[in-house]
Amino acid sequence: MSDQEMELAEDDNDSENETMEEENEDKSKPEEVYLPNKPLDEGEELICDQSAYVMLHQAQTGAPCLSFDVIRDSLGDNRETYPLTAYIVAGTQASQAHVNNIIVMKLSNLHKTNKEEDDDDDDDDDDEEELNDEVLKHPKMAGALIKHQGCVNRIRSTIINEKVIAASWSELGRVNLWDLSQQLDAVDSDQVLSRYNKENRANSIKPLFTFTGHQKEGFAIDWCPTTVGVLATGDCKRDIHIWKPGNGASWQVDQRPLVGHTDSVEDLQWSPVERSVIASCSVDKSIRIWDTRAQPSKACMLTAENAHESDVNVISWNRNEPFIVSGGDDGFLHVWDLRRFQDKTPVATFKHHTDAVTTVEWHPTDSAVFSSGGSDNQVALWDLSVEKDDETNSDEIEGIPPQLLFIHQGQNNIKELHWHPQLPGVIISTAESGFNIFRTISV
Repeated sequence: MSDQEMELAEDDNDSENETMEEENEDKSKPEEVYLPNKPLDEGEELICDQSAYVMLHQAQTGAPCLSFDVIRDSLGDNRETYPLTAYIVAGTQASQAHVNNIIVMKLSNLHKTNKEEDDDDDDDDDDEEELNDEVLKHPKMAGALIKHQGCVNRIRSTIINEKVIAASWSELGRVNLWDLSQQLDAVDSDQVLSRYNKENRANSIKPLFTFTGHQKEGFAIDWCPTTVGVLATGDCKRDIHIWKPGNGASWQVDQRPLVGHTDSVEDLQWSPVERSVIASCSVDKSIRIWDTRAQPSKACMLTAENAHESDVNVISWNRNEPFIVSGGDDGFLHVWDLRRFQDKTPVATFKHHTDAVTTVEWHPTDSAVFSSGGSDNQVALWDLSVEKDDETNSDEIEGIPPQLLFIHQGQNNIKELHWHPQLPGVIISTAESGFNIFRTISV
């Protein structure tokens, strides 16, 4: 990947990064909604329904970034005035371990791609020049690099003392903490970024802190949202370690792992309200709830054994309700009510994904909405508040749950998605084929 400023490619009708519809060469045939894995007839092709999106853009970074996190910025919350700006931090998974990087990115001039028709003809001429100027200003991505030892398995960011700190899991079995101040300054200024690259700072940045106590590499990592600087990391052996900030740029990591899982810990999520409570999921098919105030050997409070038919890959803790959603290799999505967790039965189950679920996340403010993605190249938006009508509904599609709001396609092997907490309805997803940044008309 180049150190130069990178352009963010704008999506168009020829792209495959979108909800799809069928189009037959016979124009007399009406367009149909395309369902994943439905075979195409001869002469049929998939086209984008641009009207289903408020905004849809894509970006490439050279080596794929299979994990990223949204960086909370100071531009304000609930921003809906276009064009939009977003900051993210991502980590590469290059085939050669010595050429991997952390990339701090600024995505700017993210404009609407679904232009609303103006019913007032008098305003058409006045608006035409303005619209043309906006189209000429393509969305852009500025990136500042940090050289990283080994592929970045997963990366998460937080804010400590007004500084953005990122934690990265390396395939070499180390967890590193990074101060992203220099990189954020660089992506905000062409001159500063040029100097950053000219001085080759990417190769000279050192981590604030490194923990080498895990006995294997891992993927599970999460910053505590209620206690500044507290971190949890889980590895592929089965161990979970709790970090607490020390004096200065140091952390105290409890060398005693939490005892309970019998196989690789795949994901971790701190409770959004309980300071010492964390959830984990594992290849051992279980989901566990822990109280980190207890001795590591006694910290496991609740367990749902056989939560999935195979590996439990990802979990997400609802910010407003006592719900956790989980996704597994079996393609299932389960919603768990923590008030009934002892029942060890999910309160809702969805089987739409046709391959492993690799990412899932609740909407930051709407407690009924979440999004999921998987190896079947789908991002799905769900709304639990939608109930099936007892009467026949001609709008329902056979085999599709009524709670499924939207299917976004086109990316190859989707690995991670995040709702932007400050840009309502905006989702960023990453896959082997690159990033998509979009907002649908559904949410």
